[in-house]
Amino acid sequence: MGKAISHYSNEDLAIDYAKLFVGPYELNAPPYGSVYLDGERRVMGDSTMEVIDMYQQAGLSIDDDFKEVPDHITAELEFMYYLIFKEIEAIGRSEIERVEQFVKTQEQFLNKFLGQWIKPFCEKIKEGTDNEFYITLADCVSTFVLNSNPSGNIRELLGKRTQKVLN
Repeated sequence: MGKAISHYSNEDLAIDYAKLFVGPYELNAPPYGSVYLDGERRVMGDSTMEVIDMYQQAGLSIDDDFKEVPDHITAELEFMYYLIFKEIEAIGRSEIERVEQFVKTQEQFLNKFLGQWIKPFCEKIKEGTDNEFYITLADCVSTFVLNSNPSGNIRELLGKRTQKVLN
């Protein structure tokens, strides 16, 4: 990605970013889960309400300063980061039941939300631009999300003792 970004000025990147994700006209790659999950190219649909519910169940709330829709790609990726961070904290404290809770939440979120719409979103990015940086970014994000395997990773890290607890 470093090589790809070096081919573009900040203005080039900003223009392609706006075409892909902001507008003012039709977005080439809407960055909202509900557009892909609920259809009808609308935001704040049923899936958005379910995402908000998952955030709340994890003890989180949307900051008043956050001006995007709760199912924006950045919010969903940050939620996964939060869950992984909390999982690692629990591992450090040998809180196996908490580890299990965070792993299950990651799997539920990936299976029901982020993992369901990341591929078509990244395909729209690639179809909507010839900017090498955004194409490479789409490949990286898609690969990262679609190859996430929270329970598989944790079993490798903690070994057989944890497998008994997680099964």
